[in-house]
Amino acid sequence: MKPDIGYIPTPADTFTTILELAQLTPNDIFYDLGCGAGNLLIAAVQKSGCRGVGVDIDPQQIAAARQQAEQSPRRDRLSFHQGNLFTANLRSATVVFLYLLPHLNLRLRPQLFGQLQPQTRIISHQFDLGDWPPKQVIKLPNSEEESTLYYWEIS
Repeated sequence: MKPDIGYIPTPADTFTTILELAQLTPNDIFYDLGCGAGNLLIAAVQKSGCRGVGVDIDPQQIAAARQQAEQSPRRDRLSFHQGNLFTANLRSATVVFLYLLPHLNLRLRPQLFGQLQPQTRIISHQFDLGDWPPKQVIKLPNSEEESTLYYWEIS
């Protein structure tokens, strides 16, 4: 399969706010859907001690993420899977991160509602989930572009 979108990394200067919004603990399982090279996921695991699961369709990105994870002192808490995020099993996630285009977020929404447990946190960079109102919206000016973060909880 080929990716639905080209890889655009989450700006590093948004990581701190994303991780604060996620409120990660060592008991969390943080999924990054479309994880690319795994930078955000690795930072999340190193900072909080949570478990991290990255899913990306691009085998080169997964190879880069695995190589980078090998340098992490918490590499045993990281796993990266090549696959289609629309067929991924998300049931164990306590936090899900998205940086996808609006139509892909909407396509993913039934899977999020169908698989995620109550109180699972969802954070999306730049794009909302249609008519599902977020609990919180944060606008961040940064060096690359203005970033908008959206936050929801499954009820």
